[in-house]
Amino acid sequence: MPPVTQIDPAGLKAMMDARHEFCLLDVREPWEVAQAGIPGSLCIPMHEIPARLAELDAATEIIVMCQMGGRSQRAAEFLAARGFGRVRNLRGGIEAWAREVDPSLQVG
Repeated sequence: MPPVTQIDPAGLKAMMDARHEFCLLDVREPWEVAQAGIPGSLCIPMHEIPARLAELDAATEIIVMCQMGGRSQRAAEFLAARGFGRVRNLRGGIEAWAREVDPSLQVG
């Protein structure tokens, strides 16, 4: 299983600005995403990932995010164990994103 690496909010923002192709997978619950999210992300709640694996492309880089980075780390490890070789975790989750990139988001 390839290791799951971390990406910080500034690194994710740089990828977005450069129009790098990737899937931003938000594993929070829909009500959490409704409170604060990153446009363009794909929301698949963590507990639904096993049943919805077919919605993800193993050849595409996937950056997994949640509220603070814990759930997304576990989800990223789950994906890596199933052959997704280009998976990273957003360190600090949406809370770090709001703090470091988009302070207009109301999280917490």
